[in-house]
Parts: sequence; C-alpha cells; structure tokens
Amino acid sequence: MIVQINPEHPQPRRIDQVTEVLRDGGLVAYPTDTVYGIGCDIFNKQAVERLQKLVQEIKGTPDHSPLSFICRDLSNIAEYAFVSDYAYRTLRRMLPGPYTFVLEATKLVPKVMLNRRKTVGIRVPDSPIPQQMIEHLGNPVANSSATDRDGELIPDPWTIEDLYGHSVDLVIDGGYVFPEPSTVIDFSGDYPQLLRQGKGSVGDLEYVELI
Repeated sequence: MIVQINPEHPQPRRIDQVTEVLRDGGLVAYPTDTVYGIGCDIFNKQAVERLQKLVQEIKGTPDHSPLSFICRDLSNIAEYAFVSDYAYRTLRRMLPGPYTFVLEATKLVPKVMLNRRKTVGIRVPDSPIPQQMIEHLGNPVANSSATDRDGELIPDPWTIEDLYGHSVDLVIDGGYVFPEPSTVIDFSGDYPQLLRQGKGSVGDLEYVELI
C-alpha cells in the first residue's frame, strides 16, 4: 500500500497511520535525506527479524546482520549510545544530516539490533517524514536502504512497491529522491574513522582516520 505524504510538511493524520503500522510490527518504506529506507520499530523483535530476513534476501547479507537505526535528535542518540565529548561536539555540528555514526551501544538497544562489537549505526536524517515518524512512535526506527537485487539504490516509491510490495506493509510516497548513501563515521574507538564517504562532507572534522 502506498500512502502519499508531503515531504516538507507531513500530514499528522498520515504520519499517525504510518506509526500504527510500525506499532503493529509492520515494515515501512520511507524517504530520507539520502535514500529511501525500509524500517520498523526497534523494540519489536519479530519486526526486526522480518527486516533482517528481507535485507538478506534482497542484498545477500548474512543472516541477522546488524541494522542501523534512526533517532529523533542528539539527546535521543545519547539514550542508545555512549557519546564522548569530542563525538558530541561533532554530532552537534553535523546533525541532522546525511551521516551514519557508529557508536558503542547502551543497554537500551535490543540485542537483536547489535553486532559482536556491541556497536550501533545511528542516523538523524534532515528529513521531516522520518523525524515525524519517530516523534509519533516515541522511539527509534530500524533502518536499511532500499535497493534492488543488483544493489542499486531505489529512487522512488513505485519501484519499491513493485519489488517489495509483498514484504513491506506500507510505502510512503514522499516523491522522487536522488539517492546517495550516507557518510559513515566510526566514533567507537580512540579516533574517528571514516568507513564510507557518502553524501555528507567530512571537511569540518577536527581529525578523521581514513581506512
């Protein structure tokens, strides 16, 4: 099912419709500031496992591979991850924006969302639709980018509906996006490491180690 939502000024009733699907354990496709994502409530274990299975089938990733998730803002991140003073200053400058930050997880993060290192990838996209989804839901949303079977990012809701229609409970039509993955920076160690250069610039970082 496709639901059209204004990407700049999301209609509250339609956001409520989306969050009801999330609360019921559904998977939702939605636009962000980088790509279309597919997500679910991080506290619904069955929904997270559904999303992991879907990602495995489409992308060929290992079973139960860790997912990133989307938070509302920096204070919300601090509930789910340990943020050093340096990381806090950096995140405060760069969020919301096209970044994924890898951080050490707190005990609030469900085990199904964790990898062996007990780290998590967290986003705060500069995009009203996912921001409102999380605001109405009351907690973060697990996230994976929507790709086709060749690994290409999908730019529109109609292609997602065609490919994922039987596996996703709701697709938000927030218009066409020009997909570009987020920049991934690991803040879980002594120094930040650039894991992937994407849409977000790292030019204003005080120091970042390239790997």
